[in-house]
Amino acid sequence: MLIAITGPNGLLGREVAKVFKKEYDVIELPHNILDITDINQVRDVLSSHTPTILINCAAYTAVDKAEEEPEKANLVNGLGVRNLALACRKLDISFVHISTDYVFNGNTDTPWRIFDARDPINAYGYSKYLGERYLETISPKYFLVRTSWLFGSGGPNFVSTILRAALKQTELRVVNDQFGCPTYALDLACFLLKLVKTGAYGVYHVTNQGITNWYDFAKEIVKQAGINIPVVAVSSSEYVRPAKRPKNSALDPFPLKETVGSLPPFWQDALSRFLSETQTKECLD
Repeated sequence: MLIAITGPNGLLGREVAKVFKKEYDVIELPHNILDITDINQVRDVLSSHTPTILINCAAYTAVDKAEEEPEKANLVNGLGVRNLALACRKLDISFVHISTDYVFNGNTDTPWRIFDARDPINAYGYSKYLGERYLETISPKYFLVRTSWLFGSGGPNFVSTILRAALKQTELRVVNDQFGCPTYALDLACFLLKLVKTGAYGVYHVTNQGITNWYDFAKEIVKQAGINIPVVAVSSSEYVRPAKRPKNSALDPFPLKETVGSLPPFWQDALSRFLSETQTKECLD
């Protein structure tokens, strides 16, 4: 079985490539080899390799910048997915696509279920919504996997941002009224492998277990890192950013456990493994 991975140099793509290489032949398709926004190139490249499964980790992820350049976000996160879906359908390739909690508006007190109505409130979320709609209307064999609050090595993420800030500032000011589920990129990659093995196509939410807010997440980061710095809670209204964020983007994992037999570890455990330099980066049972 040959697995093709787009975006293999990103935060998630690197982990996906490492995890899948332990069991399958993998071909990495970075942007210089495959520009997913070019439909002819997508058709040519996938036709030349004919993988069994395509895992799309390529994405436009600059949430705030997307407010300035929504067309670029739509091109990558929307039309790029359409191009891949069309090629996968023609070549009978199973398609694994990564989406986001930001397709939901955040206006609920309970975790979002897989088929809840999507209503993105920022340009990035809308671009990812476009990708989801293209996927589900074009590709007959797909895994649509939403995740949230991704952290790990090899790319910008909240954990690294907090650690850098903690070494430069005398206090950290972090919003406490936005709730979600942190996700370790390694754990997500491991569960993508488990999902692929089931052949049970559909929509899934894959995050580490546990719901928190950015303030408590930041407190746990500096605590586990052994950094003594005050963390001050502020409201979203005090920390205005170009893109509006959903108040609650926690994701309900059903039916992940029912499909693969388990759920990812709690986010505190995932954070500890990420911060530990001696921890072997392996999938957990």
